[in-house]
Amino acid sequence: MTAFLNFRVHCAWLAGLVLGGSVVGCGGIQRDTFRPYVPEVVQGNFVSKEQRQALRPGMVRAQVRDILGTPLVASLFHADRWDYAFSINRQGVPPQNFRLTVQFKGDVLDQIESDLLPSEAEFAGRLVAPRQAGKTPKLEATEEDFKKFPVRNANSDLPRPATAPLPASYPPLEPTPR
Repeated sequence: MTAFLNFRVHCAWLAGLVLGGSVVGCGGIQRDTFRPYVPEVVQGNFVSKEQRQALRPGMVRAQVRDILGTPLVASLFHADRWDYAFSINRQGVPPQNFRLTVQFKGDVLDQIESDLLPSEAEFAGRLVAPRQAGKTPKLEATEEDFKKFPVRNANSDLPRPATAPLPASYPPLEPTPR
Protein backbone atom coordinates (compact mmCIF):
# COMPACT_ATOMS: atom_id res chain seq x y z
CA MET A 1 0.00 0.00 0.00
CA THR A 2 2.84 2.43 0.72
CA ALA A 3 4.33 1.76 -2.73
CA PHE A 4 1.09 2.95 -4.30
CA LEU A 5 1.14 6.16 -2.22
CA ASN A 6 4.77 6.77 -3.19
CA PHE A 7 3.80 6.35 -6.83
CA ARG A 8 1.06 9.00 -6.43
CA VAL A 9 3.51 11.42 -4.81
CA HIS A 10 6.02 10.87 -7.63
CA CYS A 11 3.30 11.38 -10.28
CA ALA A 12 2.09 14.58 -8.61
CA TRP A 13 5.68 15.81 -8.35
CA LEU A 14 6.35 14.93 -12.00
CA ALA A 15 3.12 16.61 -13.16
CA GLY A 16 4.04 19.77 -11.22
CA LEU A 17 7.51 19.74 -12.77
CA VAL A 18 6.10 19.40 -16.32
CA LEU A 19 3.51 22.11 -15.69
CA GLY A 20 6.12 24.48 -14.23
CA GLY A 21 8.50 23.83 -17.13
CA SER A 22 5.81 24.52 -19.71
CA VAL A 23 4.83 27.79 -18.01
CA VAL A 24 8.47 28.90 -17.94
CA GLY A 25 8.88 27.87 -21.59
CA CYS A 26 5.86 29.91 -22.66
CA GLY A 27 7.27 32.97 -20.92
CA GLY A 28 9.66 33.49 -23.83
CA ILE A 29 6.83 33.94 -26.35
CA GLN A 30 6.34 37.62 -27.15
CA ARG A 31 2.93 39.22 -26.87
CA ASP A 32 2.90 40.13 -30.56
CA THR A 33 3.27 36.51 -31.62
CA PHE A 34 -0.39 35.61 -31.17
CA ARG A 35 -2.21 38.85 -31.88
CA PRO A 36 -5.73 38.70 -33.32
CA TYR A 37 -6.50 40.28 -36.68
CA VAL A 38 -7.92 43.77 -36.35
CA PRO A 39 -9.61 45.05 -39.52
CA GLU A 40 -8.75 48.50 -40.81
CA VAL A 41 -11.57 50.93 -40.09
CA VAL A 42 -11.84 54.00 -42.31
CA GLN A 43 -14.69 56.47 -41.82
CA GLY A 44 -15.43 59.74 -43.53
CA ASN A 45 -13.72 61.84 -46.19
CA PHE A 46 -10.01 62.61 -45.99
CA VAL A 47 -9.45 66.32 -46.57
CA SER A 48 -5.83 67.29 -47.24
CA LYS A 49 -4.02 70.54 -46.55
CA GLU A 50 -4.01 71.26 -50.28
CA GLN A 51 -7.81 70.94 -50.47
CA ARG A 52 -8.19 73.21 -47.44
CA GLN A 53 -5.95 75.83 -49.05
CA ALA A 54 -8.05 75.78 -52.23
CA LEU A 55 -11.13 76.98 -50.31
CA ARG A 56 -11.87 80.72 -50.39
CA PRO A 57 -14.66 82.65 -48.72
CA GLY A 58 -17.24 83.63 -51.33
CA MET A 59 -17.27 80.27 -53.14
CA VAL A 60 -20.66 78.76 -53.88
CA ARG A 61 -21.74 75.38 -52.47
CA ALA A 62 -21.15 73.55 -55.76
CA GLN A 63 -17.51 74.72 -55.86
CA VAL A 64 -16.94 73.61 -52.26
CA ARG A 65 -18.50 70.22 -53.03
CA ASP A 66 -16.22 69.86 -56.09
CA ILE A 67 -13.12 70.45 -53.94
CA LEU A 68 -14.06 68.56 -50.77
CA GLY A 69 -16.62 66.02 -51.93
CA THR A 70 -19.90 65.18 -50.24
CA PRO A 71 -19.99 66.22 -46.57
CA LEU A 72 -20.15 63.50 -43.95
CA VAL A 73 -22.73 65.44 -41.93
CA ALA A 74 -25.21 67.85 -43.48
CA SER A 75 -27.95 68.42 -40.92
CA LEU A 76 -31.49 69.52 -41.74
CA PHE A 77 -31.43 71.73 -38.65
CA HIS A 78 -28.13 73.38 -39.65
CA ALA A 79 -28.47 73.69 -43.41
CA ASP A 80 -25.69 76.29 -43.56
CA ARG A 81 -23.09 73.98 -42.01
CA TRP A 82 -21.21 71.04 -43.56
CA ASP A 83 -18.99 68.80 -41.47
CA TYR A 84 -16.19 66.68 -42.91
CA ALA A 85 -14.77 64.18 -40.45
CA PHE A 86 -12.21 61.48 -41.11
CA SER A 87 -10.84 58.72 -38.90
CA ILE A 88 -8.69 55.69 -39.62
CA ASN A 89 -7.65 52.91 -37.25
CA ARG A 90 -4.97 50.68 -38.70
CA GLN A 91 -3.10 47.95 -36.85
CA GLY A 92 0.43 48.99 -35.91
CA VAL A 93 -0.20 52.70 -36.57
CA PRO A 94 -1.66 55.24 -34.14
CA PRO A 95 -5.28 56.21 -34.93
CA GLN A 96 -5.74 59.39 -36.94
CA ASN A 97 -8.69 61.79 -36.73
CA PHE A 98 -9.24 64.98 -38.71
CA ARG A 99 -12.16 67.41 -38.80
CA LEU A 100 -13.16 70.31 -41.07
CA THR A 101 -16.32 72.43 -40.86
CA VAL A 102 -17.51 74.89 -43.48
CA GLN A 103 -20.32 77.37 -42.86
CA PHE A 104 -22.33 79.17 -45.48
CA LYS A 105 -24.36 82.36 -45.54
CA GLY A 106 -27.08 81.62 -48.02
CA ASP A 107 -25.31 79.82 -50.86
CA VAL A 108 -21.86 81.41 -50.31
CA LEU A 109 -18.96 80.03 -48.19
CA ASP A 110 -18.50 82.22 -45.14
CA GLN A 111 -16.31 80.47 -42.56
CA ILE A 112 -13.86 77.54 -42.42
CA GLU A 113 -12.79 75.74 -39.23
CA SER A 114 -10.44 72.77 -39.22
CA ASP A 115 -7.85 70.79 -37.34
CA LEU A 116 -4.25 70.93 -38.49
CA LEU A 117 -4.55 68.87 -41.68
CA PRO A 118 -1.65 66.91 -43.21
CA SER A 119 -0.72 67.07 -46.87
CA GLU A 120 -1.43 64.01 -48.99
CA ALA A 121 2.23 62.93 -48.85
CA GLU A 122 2.37 63.34 -45.06
CA PHE A 123 -0.84 61.36 -44.65
CA ALA A 124 0.46 58.51 -46.84
CA GLY A 125 3.64 58.43 -44.73
CA ARG A 126 1.59 58.12 -41.54
CA LEU A 127 -0.25 55.03 -42.81
CA VAL A 128 2.89 52.86 -42.81
CA ALA A 129 4.13 51.35 -39.57
CA PRO A 130 7.74 52.30 -38.83
CA ARG A 131 10.17 49.47 -39.43
CA GLN A 132 13.22 48.83 -37.36
CA ALA A 133 16.33 49.11 -39.45
CA GLY A 134 18.50 46.05 -39.22
CA LYS A 135 22.19 45.75 -39.92
CA THR A 136 22.91 46.26 -43.61
CA PRO A 137 25.18 43.57 -45.06
CA LYS A 138 28.44 44.53 -46.72
CA LEU A 139 27.95 44.61 -50.47
CA GLU A 140 31.57 44.75 -51.58
CA ALA A 141 33.73 41.88 -52.74
CA THR A 142 37.43 41.81 -51.88
CA GLU A 143 40.20 40.19 -53.88
CA GLU A 144 40.08 37.18 -51.53
CA ASP A 145 36.35 36.77 -52.32
CA PHE A 146 37.10 36.73 -56.06
CA LYS A 147 39.84 34.12 -55.63
CA LYS A 148 37.34 31.68 -54.13
CA PHE A 149 35.60 31.24 -57.50
CA PRO A 150 37.27 29.69 -60.57
CA VAL A 151 37.73 31.88 -63.62
CA ARG A 152 36.44 30.54 -66.94
CA ASN A 153 37.41 31.98 -70.28
CA ALA A 154 34.88 32.15 -73.08
CA ASN A 155 37.31 30.38 -75.44
CA SER A 156 38.19 27.53 -73.09
CA ASP A 157 38.11 23.98 -74.34
CA LEU A 158 35.64 22.79 -71.74
CA PRO A 159 33.08 20.33 -73.07
CA ARG A 160 29.73 21.93 -73.71
CA PRO A 161 26.50 20.15 -72.90
CA ALA A 162 24.93 18.46 -75.89
CA THR A 163 21.76 20.09 -77.13
CA ALA A 164 19.07 18.31 -79.06
CA PRO A 165 18.46 19.59 -82.60
CA LEU A 166 15.42 21.78 -83.07
CA PRO A 167 12.47 20.21 -84.91
CA ALA A 168 11.87 21.19 -88.51
CA SER A 169 8.19 21.97 -87.87
CA TYR A 170 6.07 22.52 -84.81
CA PRO A 171 2.56 21.26 -84.09
CA PRO A 172 -0.26 23.75 -84.70
CA LEU A 173 -1.40 25.89 -81.81
CA GLU A 174 -5.07 25.59 -82.64
CA PRO A 175 -6.88 22.35 -83.47
CA THR A 176 -7.65 21.74 -87.11
CA PRO A 177 -11.33 22.08 -88.08
CA ARG A 178 -13.11 18.83 -88.95
